[in-house]
Amino acid sequence: MDMLMFYLISACVCIFAVLSVTQRDIFHCALWLAMTLLSVAGIYFYLDAPFLGVVQILVYVGGIITLFVFAIKLTAHIGDKAIEQKNKQWVISAFITLLLLCILLRVFATHPWAKMVLNQAPFSMTQIGNSLMANYAAAFEFMSVILLAAMVGAIVIGKDKK
Repeated sequence: MDMLMFYLISACVCIFAVLSVTQRDIFHCALWLAMTLLSVAGIYFYLDAPFLGVVQILVYVGGIITLFVFAIKLTAHIGDKAIEQKNKQWVISAFITLLLLCILLRVFATHPWAKMVLNQAPFSMTQIGNSLMANYAAAFEFMSVILLAAMVGAIVIGKDKK
């Protein structure tokens, strides 16, 4: 029963991911991406990593998707149906995708997964919090500045010229 639940959540991740890159309306793409990220959070919860699941929901679904939706709505005419949405390089894209898939499958087939044993004790929430606020605080601040710059850039680019 546990494996069935894992496969169900994994199927949701795959289906929502495909929908997020194949939809023509960019707003719908953002909504499918949100569903993909929620499904990934479901995998974290299934694997007994509630901290990662909550962070996934708060940061990615709550923050990044909200940023995407605001950027989509603030950018003038980005969802206009008159904009051509065709990829003229689909043959090259398909070839590179199949090549990367073959490499990935080869790595998965040759890796000794069964020999890996996890004997380490799990980290406590205190250790994770201390590590995030001590060792990785600069990286989080840097990412927030990048996201702010992207939002300001989307507003400037999308602003109507008068």
